[in-house]
Amino acid sequence: MRNRFDSQLENLNEMLIHMGELCEIAIEDATKALETEDLDLAKKVIESDEEIDHQEKDIENLCLKLLLQQQPVARDLRQISAALKMITDMERIGDQTADIADIVMSTQFEENQSLADIRLMAEAAAKMVRDSVAAYVQKNLELARRVMCADDTVDAMFDKIKQELVDFISKRESTNADQAIDLIMIAKYLERIGDHATNIAEWVEFSITGTHASLEQL
Repeated sequence: MRNRFDSQLENLNEMLIHMGELCEIAIEDATKALETEDLDLAKKVIESDEEIDHQEKDIENLCLKLLLQQQPVARDLRQISAALKMITDMERIGDQTADIADIVMSTQFEENQSLADIRLMAEAAAKMVRDSVAAYVQKNLELARRVMCADDTVDAMFDKIKQELVDFISKRESTNADQAIDLIMIAKYLERIGDHATNIAEWVEFSITGTHASLEQL
C-alpha cells in the first residue's frame, strides 16, 4: 500500500514540475512576444493558459484521491495540502501571463530602456517560479527561503520600471502615455507573478516544517 502511495506522490511531483514548466514557458513567451511584437506568440500564450488550467484540475483530482483513499500521515498530509495551495498560485501565474499577452496583442511598443528592464524582471520572476517548484520536489527549505528573499529584488525592479515610465510620461507630455501605462501594467503583472512564486515557497516551507505565516496569525 505504501509503495503505491509513494508512486502516486512521485506522480504528483512530476505533474507539478510540468505545470511549473508551463508557467515558466508562458512568462518567457509573453516577454518575447512583447519584445518582438510577435502576435502569433502572444496568441499562443493566451491559449496555453487553458493547458495550465487543465493541469491544475488534474493535480487537484490526484490530491483529492490521495487524501480520500490513502489516509496519509501528518507529513504526507502537509505535502498534499501544500500542493493544492501551490497549484492555485500557478494557475494565477498562467492568468497573468495571458493578461500580458492580451496587452501585447493590442499595443505597439517603441524600443526603450523599460523593455530591457522588463526582460530582466521576467527572467527573475520565471526563476522564482522554477526554484519554488524545485524546492517542493527536492524538499529544499533553503531554496524555498531564497525564493522568498528574491521577491524583494523583483519588487525593486518594478519600482524602478514604474519610475522610469512615470518620468517618460512627464517628459513626453501626453505622447505615448498609453504605451507607458501598458508597460507599467505588464511590470505589475510580473511583480504579481513574483508574489505567487513567494506564496508557493511559503507552502513549501509549510510542507517541510509544518509552519506557515498565515497559520501563525490565527
